[in-house]
Amino acid sequence: MKRIAILLIIGLTTGSLSFAQGQRGQGQRGAAAPAAEGQPARPASSAASSKPAPGDLTLPMDSTVTTSSAVTIKGQRVPYTATVGTQPVWDENGKPVAGVFYTYYERSDVKDRTTRPLVISFNGGPGTASVWMHLAYTGPKLLNIDNEGYPLQPYTIKDNPNSILDVADIVYIDPVNTGYSRMANKDVPRSKFFGVNADIKYLAEWLNVFVSRKNRWPSPKYLIGESYGTTRVSGLALELQNASWMYLNGVILVSPTDLGINREGPVGAANLLPYYAATAWFHKRLPQDLQQKDLTAMLPEVEQFTINEFLPALAKGGFLEADKKKQIATKVARYSGLSEKVILEHNLMIPTSFFWKELMRDKGYTVGRLDSRYLGIDREDAGERPDYSPELTSWLHSFAAPINYYFREFLNYKTDLKYYMFGPVHPWARTGADTDRTGENLRQAMAQNPYLHLLVQSGYYDGACDYFGAQYNMWQMDPSGKLKTRMDWKGYRSGHMMYLRQEDLVKSNDDLRDFIKKSTPKPNQPAKY
Repeated sequence: MKRIAILLIIGLTTGSLSFAQGQRGQGQRGAAAPAAEGQPARPASSAASSKPAPGDLTLPMDSTVTTSSAVTIKGQRVPYTATVGTQPVWDENGKPVAGVFYTYYERSDVKDRTTRPLVISFNGGPGTASVWMHLAYTGPKLLNIDNEGYPLQPYTIKDNPNSILDVADIVYIDPVNTGYSRMANKDVPRSKFFGVNADIKYLAEWLNVFVSRKNRWPSPKYLIGESYGTTRVSGLALELQNASWMYLNGVILVSPTDLGINREGPVGAANLLPYYAATAWFHKRLPQDLQQKDLTAMLPEVEQFTINEFLPALAKGGFLEADKKKQIATKVARYSGLSEKVILEHNLMIPTSFFWKELMRDKGYTVGRLDSRYLGIDREDAGERPDYSPELTSWLHSFAAPINYYFREFLNYKTDLKYYMFGPVHPWARTGADTDRTGENLRQAMAQNPYLHLLVQSGYYDGACDYFGAQYNMWQMDPSGKLKTRMDWKGYRSGHMMYLRQEDLVKSNDDLRDFIKKSTPKPNQPAKY
């Protein structure tokens, strides 16, 4: 049998609502017939399209709306159907406790879907919807931004000529209390959804049902997550394998978190220096001999200093010799763009919040946390941290209007529910049964499954999930070195959402295509060591 590739994509970061009733085992309801290409289908479920009575907002538990369209990708015309809808989460008694909203794109000119990849996409937060990668990275449509990722008006939608829909079907999933997804009522325990491992467990069950409904079990499968979504997919890799016997071919981590791998103390402080150097280079704050080099030609010098000199010096703490401390401070100043004075005042360990405030202080600006190419303006130049995150403000400006417009006017999903860009999911459990061990989970999944490969994508200007920390994850996740031939890392000249920059949008999607090709086995190639 030929095999399908399924790419599972995941990334960023009240009021109770009632649901249309439905029980597990009754199957999908409310599916609309496909419309003529480029025209919206008539919604099958009035719950998805009609205006509810005031104070009686309802989310359909199990319904779909389908439309048809086409996009030109890499010069090739790709027709597709887009299905938006909800699929329930059931409790142990078969009672619906939540409805999860998704958007599913299928290339419609494929006759044999057993040879067709599928992409399942999440973002992270925790608490953010799948909007980011959906409308700016891998999907068939893009929001209107400039070539560096800044907002433009009017808020329009255009085709994405770099989408991976030419090589893979895609589904984007909004976890509970993000996007249009909601709990069934206020009595459902929040602990079922809002914790590191609770999140992984219910989403694995949800994916089991989705893959069964869409008949994609014969396929090789891939998970991709962004930001906290990397925690989610790293855990899902093992949960799907152990609880659903669903084996993957790849996991893609976009701007990964620490995955439960300890980076506290000297390690965490030292690992930030290459990011500081990249940011200082971008804003032209480095000495001339460094500034005149290209970014990727300059960074190896900083990385070697970080591992070979800076980390050992920080490990000595207050027992580091005074003259050695002065030498280290001089080099850290050279690479970070900060003064030797403030570095010594912080005992060589510069907090990220202080860096974002200090680097451009003399120019009257702060730099962004998630993408330090972005500049902000504070009430006062004094202080230890920025007033706000200029990059996140810019992105919410860019995304919120287009995603609401797109669902209503392009995909014909009409509802009075608020689309949660960031939803109410806190407190998020991270201790006890929800302790984060997802890096180790991913290692176990890779060790047990010779088919499973890893791709990590990082932006050099990401200060929340820094690129050098992402590399450190890979080194520590596989201390034996036996898995490293199945691990790849790619860097991009932008920040947390590297795909917002046009040049990186092209490169990062091409890297996904290459990864799928590399990690899909040849016919009849056995999974063995």
